[in-house]
Amino acid sequence: MSMSMDTAPEKTQVQFNCAGTAVGKMRNELVVEMVKPFHESFEMATDEGAFHGGDASAPPPLALFVGGLTGCLMTQIRAFAKRLGVTLDDLKVETRVIWDWQKAGRVYETAPHSFEIDVLIDSPNAFEDTVALVKAAQKGCFLEQTLGQQNTIRHRVLRDGTYVDI
Repeated sequence: MSMSMDTAPEKTQVQFNCAGTAVGKMRNELVVEMVKPFHESFEMATDEGAFHGGDASAPPPLALFVGGLTGCLMTQIRAFAKRLGVTLDDLKVETRVIWDWQKAGRVYETAPHSFEIDVLIDSPNAFEDTVALVKAAQKGCFLEQTLGQQNTIRHRVLRDGTYVDI
């Protein structure tokens, strides 16, 4: 089932689930499914390079993360341009994400440092119209909206058939 703006409800939830299976040295096979408001399924993989003992047989998770953020904003700009009457002759987005990394004994710890997104739009429309388009796309980009606020992430570990919150 597909949904358009004409058939979309006023409010709904969008839910994606991902089931990952470890294979090989560091490769993860992932099945990602959109389960709300309709169903779509995708298969993808991640791997790491030599630093983590992987074979670099697929992009590392951080590459998918940065690619997802860039693609999400680009999708919203293109979709909203039609709805807002802004002509896009060309669109490029350049994203830089920097994390701080430090050793912590035998492992390491990370923290986000900066997220920078440059939007290059070639349009005959007024600059103010393209700025309004980008601002609307920011509000419609699921990943950017997620990153812009503090989130609680619940972790559970399976123990003797029961999930335990950690």
